[in-house]
Amino acid sequence: MEAFTKHTGTAVQLMRANIDTDQIIPKQFLKRIERTGYGEFLFYDWSYATDGSKNDDFVLNDPRYAAASILIAGANFGCGSSREHAPWSLLDRGFRVVVASSFAGIFYNNSLKNGLLPVVLDESNVEVLAARSAADPDHSFTVSLEALNISDESGLSLAFEIDDFSRHCLLNGLDDISLTLQHEDAISAFEKSTCDGRRFFDRLGYRVLCLVFAI
Repeated sequence: MEAFTKHTGTAVQLMRANIDTDQIIPKQFLKRIERTGYGEFLFYDWSYATDGSKNDDFVLNDPRYAAASILIAGANFGCGSSREHAPWSLLDRGFRVVVASSFAGIFYNNSLKNGLLPVVLDESNVEVLAARSAADPDHSFTVSLEALNISDESGLSLAFEIDDFSRHCLLNGLDDISLTLQHEDAISAFEKSTCDGRRFFDRLGYRVLCLVFAI
């Protein structure tokens, strides 16, 4: 997992409440076995009309926001199914941060485990960020996981919170596998002791069996 310490980028606002995971990445695109390649299908049903033509009215299709790497969203973002493809698709599209007043729990945890930072702010502060982004698509924000704040060059500074364990994992780029491999020596020692013990009891059982037949 790519470590997250500080990110500076422009933002795009999608201020709809209850955006669910099937809207983020529709179910028909979940057949891929890789974690990549989902970005082009992000918000597909909003990005394209039923005839397959691009919906120019959808904000993510606005060329002024093409380079946005921070998504500002409405409340309860990521509700619905537990599909991990949702953060994969956001990351593959180039997003590193999603800001909302609240997130669905499973989406929030899936994001943290994949290097996508979900930032919870009061709704009034989310609206401040959205308004600045809407007024100037080139307006950039800096999201610091080290300092736990979002700032810009206009003097804005908004603090956010995240639990210590998730913060440690993101700062160091540790997913579940990386966390497990930190104990690789202990795991190897346990496996060796278990295998040695199993071989001992296998040999012991064989000798007992031979003795029984001999009697």
